[in-house]
Amino acid sequence: MTAVARRARGATSGAGRLAAALLSPTFVVLGLVVGYPLVAALRESVFREGTDLDESGFVVEGARFVGVDNYTAIFVGESAARFWNAFGNTTVFTVITVTLEVLLGVGMALVMHHAIRWRGIVRASILVPWAVPTAVSALLWRWIFQADGVANAMIGQQILWTTEGWQAKFAVILADVWKTAPFVGLLVLAGLQIIPNDVYEAARVDGASPWRQFWQITLPLVKPALLVAVLFRVLDALRMFDLPFVLIGSRKESVETLSMVAFDEASSLRFGPAAAYATILFVYVAVTALVFVRLLGADVIGAARERARK
Repeated sequence: MTAVARRARGATSGAGRLAAALLSPTFVVLGLVVGYPLVAALRESVFREGTDLDESGFVVEGARFVGVDNYTAIFVGESAARFWNAFGNTTVFTVITVTLEVLLGVGMALVMHHAIRWRGIVRASILVPWAVPTAVSALLWRWIFQADGVANAMIGQQILWTTEGWQAKFAVILADVWKTAPFVGLLVLAGLQIIPNDVYEAARVDGASPWRQFWQITLPLVKPALLVAVLFRVLDALRMFDLPFVLIGSRKESVETLSMVAFDEASSLRFGPAAAYATILFVYVAVTALVFVRLLGADVIGAARERARK
């Protein structure tokens, strides 16, 4: 090995040690905030609290090791019906709300980007729903959807929005879209503002229509920001809890999500099944994020590594 190669290798290893030293506080914080709770939840999910009889007929109290019995009860046991209902509600809410939020968010971003007069007022008014806390937003929509509320007064019918049925799902979807569509619009707006105007001027000179400019210029160039917005919203929707809990209430089959089931189990002091539900939800979110990143090309880390390698 030549002297130049040895110096280059030493410089590389020194830079690696420096990077590890600078990143070590971040790794420590992530280990305490993310790693420890995850390991604790996994451990708790294989235990079960309560009173039971052992093989000799004696009463046993406290936590008992049950292995995968908590998971078995969730998937095929006594809790299977409730789990699959919550799983279906979570998936339906995620697909419908994110789709509507992307469509409305892109429209909001285009309006905020092209608004000439009163641009600041337009942007502020669109972003107000996103700034409202979720619990406050749920209380607002609960007032709108009550029996003598604004919704029934507008349609001229008496619909019990906060009871079991399709109307409860519709209320949750509408409230969630109203609140979080501006978030998608904000991220897409950030992507729109970095597109040079010269690109649109050249397209107009070539005779491109506004619709063609949108599909061939705006959408491809804003795709990275849009994918990040969709990824954030998908992960957030999969963990939906406070909006249906406050708007509709707990133990409502029509809107019960996985987070709500885990919370209900923990509130009933069944910490083992609650940890099992939380672990399943974590795996669901992680797998969804991985599939999203791989299929839609939002591999930010992989792209950064490729640029660094080149």
